[in-house]
Amino acid sequence: MKLTTAVLWAAAMLVGLQKSASSPDSKVNRSSQNLSVVPTDLPQNVEVLDLSCNHIHQLHKGDFRNTTFLRILNISWNSLEEIDAETFLDTPLLEDLDLSHNSLKNLSGQQYLVHTGNLLVLNLAHNEIFSMTLGSEFSSLVKLERLTVGAKNISKGDFKNIAEVKLRTLTLSLEGKFGYEVGSLKDVHAQTLQIAFNKNQTMDHDLIADALSLFVEVDMMNLTKGYETLSRQLSEKEDVHTSQLDLIDLVIDWKDLTQFVNVVLRTSISHLSASDVTINRPPQKDTDVTGTSKMKSFTARRATVNSFLFSQESVYNFFINLPVESVAIMETPIIHMTCPSSKSPILQLDFSNCAISDSIFSTVKGEVIFECENLVNVRELILVDNNIKNFQVLSKRVQHMTSLQHLDLSLNSVIYDGSSACIWPPSIKNLNLSSNSLTDSVFNCLPKGTETLDLQNNQISVVPQTIFKLENLSSLNLNANRLRDLPVCNTFPVLNKLLLQSNSLHAPSVHRLESCPQLKTLDVSHNPFTCTCSLRHFISLGIKSENKRSQTGIELLSWPLDYYCIYPEADRNSTLKDIWIPEVSCNVILLAATILVPAVALILTVVILCRHLDVPWYMGMIWQWTRAKHRARMQQVRPEDLVGVEFHAFVSYSQRDADWVHNSLLPNLEGPAGGLRICHHEKNFVPGKTIIENIIGCVEKSRRSVFVLSAHFVKSEWCHYELYFASHQRLSRGSDSIVLVLLEPLPQYLIPSKYYQLKSMMNRHTYLEWPQDRAKHRLFWANLRAALQADLPNAPVTEIQE
Repeated sequence: MKLTTAVLWAAAMLVGLQKSASSPDSKVNRSSQNLSVVPTDLPQNVEVLDLSCNHIHQLHKGDFRNTTFLRILNISWNSLEEIDAETFLDTPLLEDLDLSHNSLKNLSGQQYLVHTGNLLVLNLAHNEIFSMTLGSEFSSLVKLERLTVGAKNISKGDFKNIAEVKLRTLTLSLEGKFGYEVGSLKDVHAQTLQIAFNKNQTMDHDLIADALSLFVEVDMMNLTKGYETLSRQLSEKEDVHTSQLDLIDLVIDWKDLTQFVNVVLRTSISHLSASDVTINRPPQKDTDVTGTSKMKSFTARRATVNSFLFSQESVYNFFINLPVESVAIMETPIIHMTCPSSKSPILQLDFSNCAISDSIFSTVKGEVIFECENLVNVRELILVDNNIKNFQVLSKRVQHMTSLQHLDLSLNSVIYDGSSACIWPPSIKNLNLSSNSLTDSVFNCLPKGTETLDLQNNQISVVPQTIFKLENLSSLNLNANRLRDLPVCNTFPVLNKLLLQSNSLHAPSVHRLESCPQLKTLDVSHNPFTCTCSLRHFISLGIKSENKRSQTGIELLSWPLDYYCIYPEADRNSTLKDIWIPEVSCNVILLAATILVPAVALILTVVILCRHLDVPWYMGMIWQWTRAKHRARMQQVRPEDLVGVEFHAFVSYSQRDADWVHNSLLPNLEGPAGGLRICHHEKNFVPGKTIIENIIGCVEKSRRSVFVLSAHFVKSEWCHYELYFASHQRLSRGSDSIVLVLLEPLPQYLIPSKYYQLKSMMNRHTYLEWPQDRAKHRLFWANLRAALQADLPNAPVTEIQE
């Protein structure tokens, strides 16, 4: 490799491979645009370039100088005649080069291949090449995997220059009249040899002989005749090295096909397959099948019959009676498969993508249906994408397959209505029922020995807990169903893997996993999670799973990228890992404690502070003051009620409390300080009158009566009289005519029984307490004055000096 090429290759590996393959400019299609030269406006980062079906006759040095990252180039159907030796000097990453259907003259002068050391695929078929001789430049294609070449003549030594190249596939395109020299393919080291015949081309005996002797896999394409020759050649050949023979795109009579298959059954070929088969002259009766064989498998894909009048059962009988281990008929519109005529050695049956119905393997005689009993060796039955509908009926069809372990019924229209029991062989371990129309009842119609169960893409909304136990079930796939919560594993004691992707789980109940002691793998991704309190435990499970701290040892698949919220709207499309739901908002007890503890603490603090600052006393005094003011505004006093009233209040007190009355009470109520008229015995009693008469007179001349209560008060006989007369006056002037001032604490038990009226008033009326704290005196006097304030007639006050 030249130095320049090496530098370009290294640069492309370090820089170019980092570009995204999905870039809009990475794939360029310039096919069928009438081009005569390679366009000069190609994007620099193009990786796939299609220049097919144009008129480019030559490729020159520099045509691809700006496409350093080119990997795939299709320049077929261009009438190319010449390619410059340095054309691909600037494309060190080129892997796939298609030069087919051009006008190249030989395979020995393709010097441009020297600069394509990374080629994996090279197609040079359908050019104007006579000799298959490969030039020395092919030896540089050390990474080549697929080589397609075509010529009119193949001789010994033509492939010596690729003798060291380990090909995966060599495709020989036989063009026109063809010549082959025996032994010409001995220099080829390839896993598979493909021989592409032209239409109506006769098979070359020597080429087929070498192919069957040298290659493990041989593909023959576009066969239309010569089957009798091929069958005879196979039956006569003893040293068949080929183990897999594929026939592709063939047109064949039923007689030739069955004869060829019977011949192959007697050879050492292990695998025979036929794809895109058109069968002419189908049978009217059964065709004999070789009884024994070394062949392991037969595969037919996309087979059609060009007739409407034939025996379908005869066709089915031939294939089901093949003495092989595996029979596969796929992508073929067969509607039934018969039962073998005797005990069959078949281990695997594959009828994928056909049209088989529930009648498979059964035989109807009269009105009686006979089930097949000759497929006892079948271990694997694949019925993907057919027309199977009744699950219970199918269980009858396979009940005698006592070796059956794997059953695939995916992509059918299977239903189970639960009306009758299912009969399954006990050997079934793997059951695939995905993409059907099954509901919850399917769990009542499952093989008891099932180990792996695939029920994805059905209509299951819940896993019933009343079903029989599936003792061996280790893997359960319920993706794309309608489940709203995790299933309980009581009926699956050894469940190890549970898949619930794309269901309707809003808040999975994690506690249900406690019933799954063996569960190690769980997938709940792509569900419509509601990120509320009920999801907290599941989020915790995901985080623990990510950190390998889950006590259950469960691995949560696709966490955290495929787990996101759909509600609330503010968290929509946020991953569950990024959602924080505080525990306090979800735990009622904790929430109550969080609210109540601070509240109680605050209340206690307020109470303590209030008691320390005498707030209750202040509040009580303010309340009384407010009530007094309110009564003064609202009470309507009739003028006749105030006739003879001269004083705002009459003060009754014990002589032992006279100092407080003279020094504190009177100065704060009378004169400039209070502006009230106060009547008390030392000042206003009239000489000559009895004490009783003076008491009655003072009470009648006063709007209210103030009693200064103390221990001395309740011991005074005269105070008792004053209280008695004032209480009678209260009946005519209202309940607010008496004001009690508690000079000192006065427990009820200290009040004599004769003061029952005082006890009653103290229980029913709020009294004013004399505060010892001087700071409270001002409020006390304001409250007392408010209680006594009233509008009185301007009657003269007679002051009598004692």
